[in-house]
Amino acid sequence: MMELVAYAAFFLTVAMTYAIICLGLNVQWGQTGLFNVGVAGFVGMGAYVSGALTTPETIDRIGGFDLPILAGWAVAMAAGAVLSLAVGLLTLRMRADYLAITTFGIAVALQLVFQNAESLTGGAFGMAFIPRPFASVQGEAILFNLANLGVTCAVVLVLYLLLEHLARSPWGRALRAVREDELAAQALGKNPVFLRLQAFALGGAIMALAGAVQAHFIGFIAPNNYLPMMTFQVWAMLIVGGSGNNRGAILGAVLVWAIWALSGALISELFPADQQARAASLQIVIIGVMLCIILLWRPQGILPEIRSVSRHLGRRNKDQ
Repeated sequence: MMELVAYAAFFLTVAMTYAIICLGLNVQWGQTGLFNVGVAGFVGMGAYVSGALTTPETIDRIGGFDLPILAGWAVAMAAGAVLSLAVGLLTLRMRADYLAITTFGIAVALQLVFQNAESLTGGAFGMAFIPRPFASVQGEAILFNLANLGVTCAVVLVLYLLLEHLARSPWGRALRAVREDELAAQALGKNPVFLRLQAFALGGAIMALAGAVQAHFIGFIAPNNYLPMMTFQVWAMLIVGGSGNNRGAILGAVLVWAIWALSGALISELFPADQQARAASLQIVIIGVMLCIILLWRPQGILPEIRSVSRHLGRRNKDQ
């Protein structure tokens, strides 16, 4: 029973880190319509920045400043925002497919930096000895996992309340106006490029925070953690939960991560050890089938954006 509680806390903690990423993507896509296919790159940036600042001093790479974990999280968010601003200035005048291709290329480039810049990231060997919250009790699995679950849930709650407030603010209404009809928003005196840049930076900062939280919970990161598969997972989570709805983003993260974890456990039970690596691709098939079913059943996700509220916000925006 105690082992089950410990595993449930571990599972939910990981799910909550993905929920943070989904909230960031929801700002970009759900609120503003920005097609970011480089999610993994922004998450990895936050993880490596926070890890480099908070790990003990080392001669193998630059960094190891042994700063507090919260300082690492704050700088990771700043780094994610700066990276997003730089990317946004180069790409946000593009549309749809062009923006997607550009962000995907940037994520691949960042993953290659994580893989090869040994003096900065540790290279293929990864970055170890990342300090973990409540490390003094990590020998007690239940207490350690429950404590970390409380921290990640608190981060998700704060972000949820902040983003809900922003969505109902004039800024949030302007983002939706740009998403729905850019020319009409521009005619009302809004600056679509500036608004998209702000949303892209905020979403990137949240994704970087998620990477930092995840890195400190696990205690080790490696380049293979930030492959395009992560981007696919996060997009599946947001689409399943409901794009444009922050509650849907959180629900989708928990649901898709549950299916991913359960399918992995099922594969390990059904296939012999020498075939499990190849059989792991079935997880992608399972998520893809589930995504198709959800889209056929509820095209806008399990908890879709409330259109009546969206139309009301649009009318208020026009009145201004």
